[in-house]
Amino acid sequence: MSVVRAICLLVLLPVTAVTAHDLGQDEALRLRQQGVIMPLDTLTADAVSRHPGSALLEVELEEDKGRYTYEIEVVLPDGLVRELEYDATSGTLLVDKDDD
Repeated sequence: MSVVRAICLLVLLPVTAVTAHDLGQDEALRLRQQGVIMPLDTLTADAVSRHPGSALLEVELEEDKGRYTYEIEVVLPDGLVRELEYDATSGTLLVDKDDD
């Protein structure tokens, strides 16, 4: 097979992007009841306590390649937003950064 033909075949192959997807509340409840993920209130309390005076803004539960993560956003007293990402199974803090 020529190099040009091989490149053309690669270009024509469908590209499947593997990305994280958000889970709904029914799926989150099922995972929690099965003991797969930690209680949300435990991790939101941790997120707020790491930034005194902050308030909970948004929470998303995502699954990516079998790994569940909570993305928690808090708003600080000065209006800045922080994004904290936790492993939803272990509760380990993975990321704590300014939200872009």
